[in-house]
Amino acid sequence: MKKLIYTLTAVIMLGLSVSTAVAADKAPAKELTAQQQAQLQQIQQRVEEIKAMDKSNLTREERKELRSELKAMKKQANAVTGGGVYLSVGAIIIIILLLILLL
Repeated sequence: MKKLIYTLTAVIMLGLSVSTAVAADKAPAKELTAQQQAQLQQIQQRVEEIKAMDKSNLTREERKELRSELKAMKKQANAVTGGGVYLSVGAIIIIILLLILLL
């Protein structure tokens, strides 16, 4: 009975903990085509323009539009370069449960 309680407690504690999986920084870089490189260059130039911009005189809606534009550009850049592998908490819980049941 104690073994069951300890196992369930461990599973619940692992399930409630926040964890993220991040790909290694030194992943082999894939070759980008000329079109992809040009697209990344345009994104980088636009980001630099936004950073250099004086945001103190912008309205709330304009700042919100800039933030949404930056988020969209980040998603686009990640899609071009390959992004990474992300595991949700639910997927980690399922993997742990499967490992416990199989081992």
